[in-house]
Amino acid sequence: MNSRENLKMTLNHQQPERLVLDFGGTGVTGIHCLSVKNLRNYYGLEDRPVKVVEPFQMLGEVDEELREAMGVDVIGAYGKGNLFGFANNECDWKPFTTNWGQELLVPVDFNYTKTEDGSLIIYPAGDTTVPASARMPESGYFFDAIIRQEPIDENKLNPEDNLEEFGQIDEETLDYWERTVIPLSESGKGTIASLGGTALGDIALVPGMNLKNPRGIRDVAEWYMSTIMRPDYIHAIFEKQTELAMENFTKIYERIGNNIDAVFICGNDFGTQNSTFCSPDQFNELYLPYYKRMNDWMHQNTEWKSFKHSCGAVEPFMPLFIEAGFDIINPVQINAKGMDPRHLKNTYGKDLVFWGGGVDTQKMLSFGTPSEVKKQVLENCEIFAKDGGFVFNTVHNIQANVPVENIVAMLEAIKEFNGE
Repeated sequence: MNSRENLKMTLNHQQPERLVLDFGGTGVTGIHCLSVKNLRNYYGLEDRPVKVVEPFQMLGEVDEELREAMGVDVIGAYGKGNLFGFANNECDWKPFTTNWGQELLVPVDFNYTKTEDGSLIIYPAGDTTVPASARMPESGYFFDAIIRQEPIDENKLNPEDNLEEFGQIDEETLDYWERTVIPLSESGKGTIASLGGTALGDIALVPGMNLKNPRGIRDVAEWYMSTIMRPDYIHAIFEKQTELAMENFTKIYERIGNNIDAVFICGNDFGTQNSTFCSPDQFNELYLPYYKRMNDWMHQNTEWKSFKHSCGAVEPFMPLFIEAGFDIINPVQINAKGMDPRHLKNTYGKDLVFWGGGVDTQKMLSFGTPSEVKKQVLENCEIFAKDGGFVFNTVHNIQANVPVENIVAMLEAIKEFNGE
């Protein structure tokens, strides 16, 4: 079977011929551009600047030759734009040198300023005449959002202000998805699409880094407080966003049909290292009804599988994720409280596909030895891969400065598990 056929079996909780591997399919299963360079060097691939396919986290392109070298089975279909509001696909590229000295290619509208302290600040839609929307410290490897919250007047709060980045999909964007997805579906690889507009209250999106003058509630702390203090306001946002999402789903499906295998729905984190951001009761009341409507539409009208990302100790939410109709959970943070691989697989493995959790990135992949990495990978594969329902990925993106020997040890362990 080819990669896509193995992915389909995996997503349907059937035992595939071999373990399916994703790196680069989404913005939460990618590889930092520095680690992409190190991998290209290890495999003896052409020494050329890496393209930055997701500039907020500085993720590098996992292109066809690197996918083949690593044994990757999944290709990502990304939207035309990025979190900063300028084109990141079908765009012109320009050279950029990072603070750590790496030569990269970035989209032509990747416009930035270097501050006195050596930080880089970047601008929404590439417009340097408006306030910057994110900052990369001099010693950093990715950007952090700059909060541009205007003073809040309770009497003038309007949910429409927090909906200005969402809207009905236009013909140009539908054309983009059609010409992007169809060739990918013919590649023999599995495909996951990040269609956009479906994440409810995702903290990476709340600051509106793509907006020149964001209105509404844009401070992360204020947003979290609003889920308690202003629930009617949040419900109004989620209701309209859900309506738009389902309208857009219908139009996109008319163009691409079942040529994608999974859809990235939500990147909102509901867990910390040791606990959850909200109670299960609040998730059940505030989030679940809207996600269930989106997922029910997908399951009734398409063959797409629904991909939910949430870091942290979210074991108490697993039954609610299932009730909401999510098919896939990522990144499966196995080092967080309650996230023991064997417990997760035994308890939820018949209902949820685990896309991630193959190796801990906070400690093991970054600071372990190659033999320790290989041991953990093999152990987790034995647990998660039984009876299908497991796509190998690390716990979130591979970061910068991870020893390339450890990444290679991880990939060798996967080959060993697959009997290659």
